[in-house]
Parts: sequence; C-alpha cells; structure tokens
Amino acid sequence: MSTRRGFIKQFAAVAGLGAVASMGLGLNAPQVRAALAGSWYMPDENELQERIFLSFGASAAIYEDWATPVNNNIALLAKTIAKYQPVTVLCRPAQLALAKSKCGTTNIKFISVALDDIWMRDFGGCFVVDDQGGRGLVDFNFNGWGNKQAHANDTQVADELSYQTNASYISSQLTGEGGGIEIDGHGTAIMTESCWVNSNRNPGMTRAQIEAELKANLGLRKIIWLPGIKDKDITDAHVDFYARFASKGVVIANLDNDPKSYDYAVTRKHLEILKAATDADGNKLQVFTLPPPLKLRSNVYTKNNPDFAPGYINYLPINGAVIVPQFGDAAADKYAKDLLTKLYPGRVVVQVNIDPIAAGGGGIHCVTKNLPAV
Repeated sequence: MSTRRGFIKQFAAVAGLGAVASMGLGLNAPQVRAALAGSWYMPDENELQERIFLSFGASAAIYEDWATPVNNNIALLAKTIAKYQPVTVLCRPAQLALAKSKCGTTNIKFISVALDDIWMRDFGGCFVVDDQGGRGLVDFNFNGWGNKQAHANDTQVADELSYQTNASYISSQLTGEGGGIEIDGHGTAIMTESCWVNSNRNPGMTRAQIEAELKANLGLRKIIWLPGIKDKDITDAHVDFYARFASKGVVIANLDNDPKSYDYAVTRKHLEILKAATDADGNKLQVFTLPPPLKLRSNVYTKNNPDFAPGYINYLPINGAVIVPQFGDAAADKYAKDLLTKLYPGRVVVQVNIDPIAAGGGGIHCVTKNLPAV
C-alpha cells in the first residue's frame, strides 16, 4: 500500500465573496480582502455542529488488499458518530449500494461523487461563518500533499461541498489541507511550518505572506507556528497530530515518549513553544500532554508498517461526544480517555479501534469534516 477551479455554485447572502473570487477579481482586490477579514471566520470545532462528512473512498489502487477493511472502518465511524448527530458519507456512484449496506441509513445521508481517497479533513476545504448566519467554504486547492499522490477527483470535493451545503465558495491563494489548521474560534490558530511554508505547496511565498492569507481566509488574529518536520510522513506533519485546542486557552499537545521515534525531539520542541505562547488576546496557554501508545495490537496493519499512525490526539469532538482512537495499550488508552473526559465535561468519550485507517498514516480527525451549525 502506498501511503479546478469552477464558478461558485451558490451565492451567500453576505457580500457575494465566493462569486468575486471565482470570477477572476482575485483575493488581492482590496474590497475582497477587507470583506474577508471582517466577515468570515472559522468557528471552534468544539461548538455545535450540523453534521459530519466522511469519505467511503478507499480504493485498491492505493490500499490494495486493505481497501475493504479501510472502508469498513469508515463505516464503523459513520455509525458511531450517527448515534450523536447527522452524518453524510461521500462515495463513488458505483459504490452507493455498498456504502449504504455497510454504513446503514440511520441518521446518515449519502452523496455520490468521484473520489481518490478517504482523507476528508484535508481535501474538503474549511467551513467559515459570519455573524449574520452565513456560511462559506474556503478551498485550499488540495494538491495531494505536495503532489505525492493522485488527487484529480479529491481536489474537486471542496467545490462540491460548497454546493451541497449552500455555502459561498471562496478560493484561497494558498495550497494546503484542513488537517494543517487548528483554531480556537477566537482568533488564534496553531500550524506547522513544515506543512504550509513548503515549496511543494506554496513555492516562492514567505511565512509572512502565507500567514496574511490564512488570517484573511479564516478570520484569524494570531498564528502560533510550530516547526513540524518535513518528509517523514505524507502530510509533512499536519498540526492535528501535534496540538489541539480543547477550549479557548486550553491546548492538548502530543508528546511522543519513544526515544527511537522521529517525533520524540519534535514534540518536545513543540511543547516548549506552546508553553511559552500566548493567544490572540495575550493570554498564556494551559497545555496538557497526550502521549501516543507505546504498545500496539499485533496484526497485519501494525506489523512492519512504518506508516502506522497511533495518535490519540487525532480525536474528533462532536455534539455530546468525543470520538477517540483505541490502540490496545490498556494504560495509554485509559489515560487518553480520562484526560479527554476531564477536558470535555458533559461529553461521553467513545473509543474506536481504527487500525485499518491508522495503517494508512491517519486518524479519526483526518477522515472527518465537521459542518458548523449556523
């Protein structure tokens, strides 16, 4: 297993910014930049959600013999999430009947669309809202994590989601992925330089230029930059495997305790930066650490697989629950559940075996995308 542009489909009620972006004026137009910066913002993922999107999109071309187990794992997540809130599953037209049989139809809808892969967080764009009840979707021009994988179909998905959700389509000048963005919904974000300030995505752009565009696209006032690490995984170190906001001012940081792991030194550097950082309002962050497991179940997905991604930090908050990986390390599984129960009061923590998905280098957050309620 190896690890578009089109015109806006729907106009939002506010400013018509998606139409402006699509009709060639570009986001450099002063009126567009001012409106974006003053209107749209990416809300806190921990707030009320309308639904979750998943992609029943594993194919033999990428996953070989694991395609069916991976899609079965996606179906398990869909059914688990649907107990708490609506779910929409994207699938290829020829697999609609299969997807329905695997996922079920209780609180689950389906969209037939061409797909390459399962990583909905990355290629589905980022939803933004405004104070008048409008909703937009920022398309970050997915290019297969720096042209590492075929992506001709997946790069169209953000446009399709904007149509399906009646969201204003906004085309960013940047190339990147949703898994590379972590925000608190109050103007602060955490991101890795290895992902965004990278010539395989944004050649010739400085960090300052990239930061300005991200702030305009997502309604941010401050970005806390972590170094990340290039070329060790297909994403070049997405932030959702390193740091997450549990609430305003509260951050959970991955801390890899395996000295042989390339993340051992990186996660310690990240922890140092986060402990010294302040948010957009100048307040120090409260930082908790969440180590990955040191022991894994022995199976076809974990054995001799350097791409296996055992990160609890790649969890998914939804309405009334937090969906968390379970890796078979009893002590580590319990620590993750106890910490998230503490930091998400009033929500049940549900742990799910995601070995087939983790075998492809990702987690629960990577394969899901939340639609904020408006």
